[in-house]
Amino acid sequence: MRIIDYKENWQKLLSPDIVKQLTLIHEFKGEQRLFIEAHRDELNELVELAKIQSTEASNRIEGIFTSEDRLKNLVLEKTTPASRNESEIAGYRDVLNTIHKNYDYIPVTANYILQLHKDLYKFTGAAGAGAFKISDNIIREIDKNGKENIRFRPVQAWETADAIDRLCAAYKGAKDEADSLLLICMFVLDFLCIHPFNDGNGRMSRLLTMLLLYQSGFIVGKYVSVEKLIEDSKETYYETLQASSAGWHDGENDYKPFANYLLGVIIAAYREFESRVKLITDPHLSKPDRVREEIRKKMGTITKAEIMSLCPDISDTTIQRTLAALLKDHSITKIGGGRYTKYVWNNKEEQT
Repeated sequence: MRIIDYKENWQKLLSPDIVKQLTLIHEFKGEQRLFIEAHRDELNELVELAKIQSTEASNRIEGIFTSEDRLKNLVLEKTTPASRNESEIAGYRDVLNTIHKNYDYIPVTANYILQLHKDLYKFTGAAGAGAFKISDNIIREIDKNGKENIRFRPVQAWETADAIDRLCAAYKGAKDEADSLLLICMFVLDFLCIHPFNDGNGRMSRLLTMLLLYQSGFIVGKYVSVEKLIEDSKETYYETLQASSAGWHDGENDYKPFANYLLGVIIAAYREFESRVKLITDPHLSKPDRVREEIRKKMGTITKAEIMSLCPDISDTTIQRTLAALLKDHSITKIGGGRYTKYVWNNKEEQT
């Protein structure tokens, strides 16, 4: 049976690149604390946006969808689930809210992980909710030729409860001496290799990532959706998972690829937080200027709905008026029409 020992392994991750990432994240952590103390009221707008984006992205990675309007109303609890997909979305919403409000009071133990999983499926009536898998599961992938391959064989069902107990014990046992960020990376990778549930392992791994980050003082995910950043880079996410899980059963896997990836996502979240805070708190930026800046800094296209999500305090009328003005002076280009309309910044400065 695979030995899980973070006291022995965490220092092996301290490559120059990872040390640089850790240093940067700890610097961002200190800066964020100052931002929050100075602009707490303004930042409340970012919390609701992050909840919506996190719930949407984490479920969409697993192929769980609903319409944009339905999703927003579900997250804001203005409607009730009307389908299996929406029931799973509502469950994720509730677990995320639980973590946001109570992260200091949720021990990292098997029983609490089971309870979070049960809550994830509380609207679905799923038979496996809140219970470890009772049959072995296999992680498969389809290659570019359409051939199905086995990517990884997780821990067998009969070993799962013990594996999760040992995972939690290893995490707790190393907390006082290991870097918390590296511990989180290793814990999440091992959780996914154990794959303890018949369904919901990916979403649970991302919820546990948030829980562990918050408990360690890294609360950027409350204001910027880490799940969305993972979705936006999901090919790299899966590639690094595969790289770091190779040799896992024999204790010969290399955590570095996945740790490097996850730390990069956290850095991206802090940078996004910094960028959004500057827009929200800049007294010299009018609301139309803020809309303009959101479009300008977006790589690729952006929809009106995305602009409204990024600027929740700006009215539909103001956004529409700003789009019209930007189209008129050729700052942006309109692509498509109707509900599929997108806009792209023309990058005049770069073209000259």
